[in-house]
Amino acid sequence: MARGNWVLAAVLSLIMGSMAASQVFAQEDIIEKRQKLMKSNSAANKAIKGAVESKDYATVETKAKEIMGNADQVVSLFPKGSTKGKTKATDAIWDKSDEFAAGAKKLSKAAGELAAAAKSGDEAAVKAKVKALSGTCGGCHKPFRASKYSE
Repeated sequence: MARGNWVLAAVLSLIMGSMAASQVFAQEDIIEKRQKLMKSNSAANKAIKGAVESKDYATVETKAKEIMGNADQVVSLFPKGSTKGKTKATDAIWDKSDEFAAGAKKLSKAAGELAAAAKSGDEAAVKAKVKALSGTCGGCHKPFRASKYSE
């Protein structure tokens, strides 16, 4: 009987260990997805700045729409507790989740306004909306992003 309890304990330990490992892998996966999305936004922002200089408003519009689509995914890529691993996400994301979600909506709105300005071809409006978009990005990064990775 004691041997049976030992085997049961060993099996339960293996199951619990597997569950913990899968949770860590799931967190690493979500962190990787959100970092990919943020890098995509950064690349789009750089492309926008180059396109504004060359007055390539079609590219500005396309890249702004990419950022707008990404913004709609941001909140879902930060599930509560996804802080284990190489991340710069701070606890403020979850402590102030309404503010964080509002920031994502502001990003989507700013990107949409830039896309509309680019479509119109109004150079002054495009430049103003690029500045507004950059401010929106920083408006979230400052309160919700650490300067160094957590690992």
